[in-house]
This record gives sequence, structure tokens and C-alpha cells, in this order.
Amino acid sequence: MGITSRSSTNRKPSEGMRLIVTTFVGTFIGFFIGVSFTALSTKLNLPSSLLPSIDVPFAEENTGGNVRSFMKSNHNKSQYQLLNDTMKIWVPSNPRGAERLPPSIIEAESDLYFRRLWGLPSEDLTSKPKYLVTFTVGYDQKWNINAAVKKFSDDFTILLFHYDGRTTEWDEFEWSKKAIHVSARKQTKWWYAKRFLHPDIVAPYDYIFIWDEDLGVEHFNAEEYIRLVKKHGLEISQPGLEPNKGLTWQMTKRRGDREVHKETEEKPGWCSDPHLPPCAAFVEIMAPVFSRDAWRCVWHMIQNDLVHGWGLDFALRRCVEPAHEKIGVVDSQWIIHQSVPSLGNQGESKDGKAPWMGVRDRCKKEWTMFQSRLANAESEYFKAVGVDMFSNSTTP
Repeated sequence: MGITSRSSTNRKPSEGMRLIVTTFVGTFIGFFIGVSFTALSTKLNLPSSLLPSIDVPFAEENTGGNVRSFMKSNHNKSQYQLLNDTMKIWVPSNPRGAERLPPSIIEAESDLYFRRLWGLPSEDLTSKPKYLVTFTVGYDQKWNINAAVKKFSDDFTILLFHYDGRTTEWDEFEWSKKAIHVSARKQTKWWYAKRFLHPDIVAPYDYIFIWDEDLGVEHFNAEEYIRLVKKHGLEISQPGLEPNKGLTWQMTKRRGDREVHKETEEKPGWCSDPHLPPCAAFVEIMAPVFSRDAWRCVWHMIQNDLVHGWGLDFALRRCVEPAHEKIGVVDSQWIIHQSVPSLGNQGESKDGKAPWMGVRDRCKKEWTMFQSRLANAESEYFKAVGVDMFSNSTTP
């Protein structure tokens, strides 16, 4: 019994020591293997294709929609973080603010084409209209606008700017369901144009019509109008106006003996040069049509606070060269200006004046303000480049 007891006692310390040594060695080997694998994977830079990929829809379905948490737990994150830390993108030629993006992902321009909520994006558009027509409207002029819209084919996108806040009522017309509607109460078409017709938004369109709501179009055909504009090289144009109604300038008066005219004779003293407005290089702002390139310039000239556009017609010539050849009136496609004071009635009565009188007063003030701003801007420019702008006063 005593021998057995001593033998048992002597073995216990040696077994305990063996267990301690084995544990220590195993821990050391495991640590060494882990460090070695990390270093090896970093040096080899294993491609992500060798690692499990993430199916985002599957992840959303199986993680309760918490895709962000799912992706954070994936070991691909460390590789993306490494890429961001070591490879920065900076492309100075990209649009301002997009320098950090790879150029091939940038969509610098947009469009007004409708898209579906289903199916493949590549199959959304069965056709792409080539021209844009905008009308600034109130619901009271619905029948006039209905007649006008019918003059434009499916090659034209229809965009209505609503100054009276009434939009859904227009759905009584089938075409309205395919049109674009923008509503802001008591605003003018130039206010809308500045905010919703940025050149990079309307870039897909060859021509942009920016028309009033009170135009009679019985003698107007849109497709023929486009053909004549292209034939005569007009970058800025308008249809001729019926001679006996709503006529302000001789330049926009329809001539019955030709397709297009680009110059006219006005009252004595009105034109300092036969190539300058209002004798040439001039159309009015009630029904202008712009080429894509001309509109890019005109948009930048529209002032944010001068919403009626008065005076803009005399400045359009600065956006094309030579202006007296690229601005003109299409006589064989003519319209009638009905002079309906609908927008004027959206004003407020002050000091006993009718609402339209306040609107008209502001129009006149805006004309003076715009002319002053333009003259000052030109003076500052010529002064900066060391040119005497009065050395040749007849230069367009």
C-alpha cells in the first residue's frame, strides 16, 4: 500500500508539467501560423473573385433589409478600405465637384424622358422625342393649349408650367397623361425656364420652344417649322405674327411672299445699324424657339430675379454669330397673338391699381434693370481687357 501511494504521488507533478508545456507550445504554433497567413495574403493580394461575393437582393431578403450590417461583416470590407487608403481618384477635367469619380461613371447631362418602375432600364424608351415644347399655362386657357398641343407630334416632349396650381384637371385630355407638369403659383415662364430648363437637362433636344399660352396656331405646323428652321440655318427663331393683331415690332410681322425673313425696316431712328435689333437679329419673347447650342447661352443670360424677360429679346443676338443671319422669323408658319391678360391678373391690387397694372409696371422696370446690368457687364469686360468699347459704336 505504501509503495503504491508513493508512486501515484510522484507521477502527478510530471503530468501537470507536461500539460502546461503542451498548451504553451500549441498556443505559440497557432499564433505563428495566424501571423504568417495574414502576411502571406497581404503579399499575394488575393483577388476578390476567390472570396465569396455578396448578392445584395439575397442579402436584403435574408438580413431583414439591413444590407449595410451584412456587408460590414463580410471580409471584403478590409480590401475596399485598403483600396481607398492607397489609391485615390482625382480627375480635374471632371465636372466641378465630381473630381473624385472615375470619368466613365459620370452622367453630366440628364433628360426629361419618363422611365418605368419595372423591367430592364435598357428597354424603357421605345422612342426619344427630339424637340421640347413648353407652355406656361393657367387652366382657364385649357382649350387654347389643347389646340396648340395637337400641332406637335410624338417627336415633341410636352412640358406645362402651371402658374395657377391646377394640374390634375388637365387629365381630361389624353395627351396630358404623357406630358410633364410643373406647378408653382404666380410665376412666369422665364422663372420656370431658369429653374427647370438647365442646358444639361434639355441637352437631348435639338430645339426648345418656350411659348406663351395665348397663341392661335391654326396656321402652324410644327414639323414644317422645324424643316424651315434647319433649311435657313436659324438658331433662334419664331413664327411670323398675324399682321392685324397683337403686333408690336415690324420684324415679327408675317410676310406672305416668303418662307423666312431675317431683317426689316422700322421707324426712322429706331435702328442704329441694319444688322441690329429691332431691324435684324431680333425675335420677341412670346414664342421663341432655340437650338440646343443657342439655349445654352441664353439660359446663362437669364437673370434669377428678372422674371418677365423684358429686354431679353434685344440681347439674344449675343448668343449666336453672325446674329443677323442666324436669327429670323418663319413667315410661312404663322401664329396669332391673342393678347389674353391671364398672367397679369395673377398680380395684386395696390394703391387702387388693377392687378395687371402692377405687373406691367414691373415689366417695364425689369427692362430698364436688365439693360443697365448688361451695359455695365460689357463695360467692365472691355475695360478689363483694355478695349475702348465706344471706339466703334456700330459693332454688333
